[in-house]
Amino acid sequence: MSRLSAVLFDRDGTLVVDVPYNGDPDRVRLLPGAAAAVALARAHGLATGVVSNQSGIGRGLLTTEQVLRVNERADELLGGLDTWVFCPHAPDAGCACRKPRPGLVRMAAERLGVPPAECLVIGDIAADVLAARAAGARGVLVPNAATAPAEVERFATESAPDLLTAVRAALTEAGVSPAGRRASGPRTESPARPRQTPTRSAPADAGAPHRAPSATPGAVAHERAPCAVPDAAGPVGRWPA
Repeated sequence: MSRLSAVLFDRDGTLVVDVPYNGDPDRVRLLPGAAAAVALARAHGLATGVVSNQSGIGRGLLTTEQVLRVNERADELLGGLDTWVFCPHAPDAGCACRKPRPGLVRMAAERLGVPPAECLVIGDIAADVLAARAAGARGVLVPNAATAPAEVERFATESAPDLLTAVRAALTEAGVSPAGRRASGPRTESPARPRQTPTRSAPADAGAPHRAPSATPGAVAHERAPCAVPDAAGPVGRWPA
């Protein structure tokens, strides 16, 4: 990608250990390299965010408040990201935000004040890469033991062995050096958006009622967005998010 302004991460299986329908903050465990990857992106002046399917809400297995508490704990362990958005719908809800639909990626980009085309989306299943493509962003697959072999093969040229490698490769390709400047000189176009101050007194996801509603049809004015569509590319052998 020619310009890189933000890195959006999937949550379960990418940043944190995938605990099916987890509503307990005490069960949040970071995956190796997760905090370092977020820190690397931030050190280079990039915005960071999380885009996550949380169908446990739509399935009646989780409450929105539980997801918010888990996100808050993950955000704390990761050092603070700029925005968290998630889709609360069940796969058959017909919303526009559930990955592989582009709603979450577009919403996160909007909240960060950057074009989707300047976003890198990193996830562990095909839906993450496909959502990035649908939104006009770039997707990178970082497979884990639960990633379907067919997905690993399908995205072999759009994958990285780990989060740090994925972020480093994108930074190198975009020519971004520390302080958020191009290696060839200062960025004169699309300066990095003002970094949002992470909300520490409340879940990052909840700190948005004052924000403008997303233009994504069916999406929400804040991270408690409703919207999703059947995940036709759902992983095999992995608990569906």
